[in-house]
Amino acid sequence: MENVRVLDSRGYTATISKLNFPAWSRSGAGRHSSGHWSSAPTMSGQRSKCCSSRLGVILIVCLALMITLTVVLLVLHFLNRPSNDSIDISETANYLLGVGRADCTGPVAQVPLMGYANPEQAAGGLLTRLYSRAFIVADSDGSRRVVFVSADIGMVSQRVRLQVLERLKSKYGDLYRQDNVILSGTHTHSGPAGYFQYTLFWITSKGLIRPALNSIVNGIVKSIDIAHENMKRGRLFINRGTVENSQINRSPFSYLANPASERSRYSSNTDKEMVILKMVGEDGQELGLISWFAVHPVSMNNTNHLVNSDNVGYASYLFEQDQNKGMLPGEGSFVAAFASSNLGDVSPNTRGPTCANTGESCDNPQSSCPVGGAAMCMAQGPGNDMFESTRIIGQNIYSKARELYEKASQEVRGPLSSAHQWVNMSDVSVELNATHTVKTCKPALGHSFAAGTIDGVGAFNFTQGAVEGDPFWDQIRDQLLGEPSNETKACHKPKPILFSTGEMTWPHPWHPDVVDVQIAAIGSLAIVAVPGELTTMSGRRLREAVTREFDSHGIPGMNVVIAGLCNVYTHYIATYEEYQVQRYEAASTIYGPHTLSAYIQLYRGLARAIATNTTQDLPRGPEPPFFNIGNLTLLPSLGVERAPTNKTFGDVLQEVRQQYRVGEVAEVTFVGANPRNSAENATEHNFLTVERHTNTSGTWQVVQNDASWDTRFYWSRGSLSQSNVTIEWHIPAGTEPGTYRIRYFGHYKKRVLLTRTITVPFEGSSSAFEITVP
Repeated sequence: MENVRVLDSRGYTATISKLNFPAWSRSGAGRHSSGHWSSAPTMSGQRSKCCSSRLGVILIVCLALMITLTVVLLVLHFLNRPSNDSIDISETANYLLGVGRADCTGPVAQVPLMGYANPEQAAGGLLTRLYSRAFIVADSDGSRRVVFVSADIGMVSQRVRLQVLERLKSKYGDLYRQDNVILSGTHTHSGPAGYFQYTLFWITSKGLIRPALNSIVNGIVKSIDIAHENMKRGRLFINRGTVENSQINRSPFSYLANPASERSRYSSNTDKEMVILKMVGEDGQELGLISWFAVHPVSMNNTNHLVNSDNVGYASYLFEQDQNKGMLPGEGSFVAAFASSNLGDVSPNTRGPTCANTGESCDNPQSSCPVGGAAMCMAQGPGNDMFESTRIIGQNIYSKARELYEKASQEVRGPLSSAHQWVNMSDVSVELNATHTVKTCKPALGHSFAAGTIDGVGAFNFTQGAVEGDPFWDQIRDQLLGEPSNETKACHKPKPILFSTGEMTWPHPWHPDVVDVQIAAIGSLAIVAVPGELTTMSGRRLREAVTREFDSHGIPGMNVVIAGLCNVYTHYIATYEEYQVQRYEAASTIYGPHTLSAYIQLYRGLARAIATNTTQDLPRGPEPPFFNIGNLTLLPSLGVERAPTNKTFGDVLQEVRQQYRVGEVAEVTFVGANPRNSAENATEHNFLTVERHTNTSGTWQVVQNDASWDTRFYWSRGSLSQSNVTIEWHIPAGTEPGTYRIRYFGHYKKRVLLTRTITVPFEGSSSAFEITVP
């Protein structure tokens, strides 16, 4: 008997036993030397033939038993196979699946919006609500789990992650941990700021804003709670396809710095591929969708003041409305997340950059205009305004996701695994090859960081592509914040440092040193959770490196996706070649020119640990700090509010018309109050409803709410502690003719004692109006 290595249908090797049968001697039926069979019967031959027959039967029975035993052993081998040989993608694998969605909007007035770092861009109302969408995948007995959360926020901060994990631990013990929970932000630039513990982010966020932080943490935890409570047996399917007419590279001159041989492998300077994961219950119920696609949610520009989830949020809105028939936005069991990926240099403003004052192109290495400089160079499109552009890009993304979802047939099977480390990214040694080792740097931002991008320009006279400092700004920095050390300057070359944040520690560190690196594997799907914004080519290199690492350890064909803006925010991650050009993305690569190489090395290590079943041997690394921060905010306090003379809160100041047609805008203005009162005194609050009168029952039915794309809620502060609220309803196609009204719900502050105020709820309603057939 000898051992033979064979491949099964999934590419795994196994050792089986091969029988070496002896030549059977058949007396009376043997060969003569001439090679002919003898047929002369003899008595001894008959006896021998009889014995041979019995022996043959015995051997055949033995052979059958050995084959049966071999099969049983093989089955047991694959069922109990240790995952360090490979990931077992079992044909009979079953998952437990759970999905959940919860509001995480927070305050929609006065709070700065997170993304453009524009101090003038404060919230002044609501276009669409923000949601946390959670997805839990567990093995059949629930012992191993992976949680993926996509939240409609600018990015996940370290503070948010630490508080979420603390809450999960208090509820579920060690079931949900730092290694198996991924928190990802969609990167909308129109969500509330103020949920960071590092000083740099306080500058434009007006400090740490507790209501914003609490709303995000509560929403994420609640979405996980809902997913946990509704887990059921189900199946996963994956699909991928190309999205057209939805993105451009906003730093093409940086992209061109990458090697020509590398660029020639790709047909575009952006990643056009969308990957979707479809979740279906065992009973056929459609549960949810996760889509990963690289595009910045900046269709809503830096003049916007309405809180909203931008283009990817609109795609979620369309998908969920389509699946949850007859339900209001934010309601229904189906959950669709459009998560971020390697979007660092990817813009949805497909008309490209033009000079706002002349209309000519400013697609040049500095993104600068002849008159007005970089401040005039802005990208727009594809719509005529930011609302239309958001709708067009969101519709494109939704349509491709819908197509891929309907056609998804490749099933995801196999075990679950996750790997996580905390890493001090300011001090990582990177082995470039056998003879060269380099290091990452203490965090620092370059001059071109202040220039902004064509999606949101910066201030003063900063331009992209600056490889030399400006003596004027450098002198101001040195006097106010201190000069960067020679070591940090040398480490970051050719970046001219504007803010040496890694050397600034008052009142708390300005940037994180300790960051999360994490991979979660769900059968043949690997989710690479990256704490920042990878550029297109950076993402391609990281995906390829992780894929090769799995391949080299016996796990071919892994579907590797990048989830961006996860767990802690570290700005951008450009390639080494892009770093030399020092446009915005490179100037914002805070750990120096070898940041990407360091991440590739770290994520390869995580992939190797998953492939070899050694995740338990990974060093945990240094735990991140949790700073004790009080109520440190520059937001104005909420004081007593007043209604105009002879008016009360909720009264109508400007009434609707009596009649409208589809496509028109119904508008009403109320005596309002600061919406922050509602956010800080209600866990969930709806500011408005659009209601239709039902003649048969004589009641009013809610047909739209403040999460609807077609409603807009504007708050404006007046004098003498007074404010107004204007509600618009952009009447969509398909609206049934009939009688409608618009209602407003709010809270105001009232003084009851000299030192005590209370929050009082109120509501108002427009007059009834008719919608007629066009």
